Amino acid sequence: MIIVTRLNGAQFGVNPDLLQRVDSAPDTILTLIDGTKYIVRESMAEVIARVNEHRAHLLARAQEIQSSPSPAVELVRDADDQAPHAGAADDDADTPLADPVPLRPRSR
Repeated sequence: MIIVTRLNGAQFGVNPDLLQRVDSAPDTILTLIDGTKYIVRESMAEVIARVNEHRAHLLARAQEIQSSPSPAVELVRDADDQAPHAGAADDDADTPLADPVPLRPRSR
């Protein structure tokens, strides 16, 4: 989100991915892809600079995430679950953890 200011001084955030056009006639008008228009105090150059800064920040953050080592994810089971069960197969992938419980009693 980029923060912009209405003519009355109230600030609000705009998703720059939804901006279709920025006009300057003489007020700066933001037009969103759905046709919504906002008149803001910032100049066209300021809005464009904020959009560029926002996108540069996203790209830098994505680069940080890709370059950092990903944490190892390990499934942890209770000690009772780690002990082999009598008659359990080597592959417990199809074995449910508990018996299913009906949502409502069956009527006859």
